Amino acid sequence: MQIRELNLKELYTVYDVLKQLRTEITYKEFEDLIYDMRHMEYKMIGIMNGEKLISYAGVAIQTNLYHKRHLYVFDLVTDEEYRGEKYGDMMLSYLVDYAKVGMCENIVLSSGFDKEDAHRFYEAHSFVKKSFVFLKSL
Repeated sequence: MQIRELNLKELYTVYDVLKQLRTEITYKEFEDLIYDMRHMEYKMIGIMNGEKLISYAGVAIQTNLYHKRHLYVFDLVTDEEYRGEKYGDMMLSYLVDYAKVGMCENIVLSSGFDKEDAHRFYEAHSFVKKSFVFLKSL
C-alpha cells in the first residue's frame, strides 16, 4: 500500500474511481478539467495497491481572505469495493500532514446537502459545518 501523488499518465485510473463520486462527468470533460486546473497546482493524491487505485483526493493549496492559507479538497472518494475499510481515514490523515507541510491553517471542502454519509464521515474527523455554498447556473 502506498500513498502518492498521481501523474497525468494515470488519468484513466483516476477516472475509474472518480466517476463513482462525479457520476455526471465524461472522461473527456474530466481530462479537459484536469488540464485546466493545473494552473492552480491541483494535485491528484492516491492510495495505491500496486496499480489499483483504492482512494483518491484532488486537492490544491489555496489562499483567500476567508480561509487564509488552506488545503482545499475538491474530491475525495474511495472505490466502492473498499469502502468501510478505513481508507478514507488513511487519506484524511495523509491530507492533514500534507496541509501542515504546506503551512496551511485549515482544510476546506464542500459537500452536497444530500451526502449524509459523507457529512457523518467528515464530522467524525473533526470537520465542522461553517458555511453554505451558493450556485447560480449560467
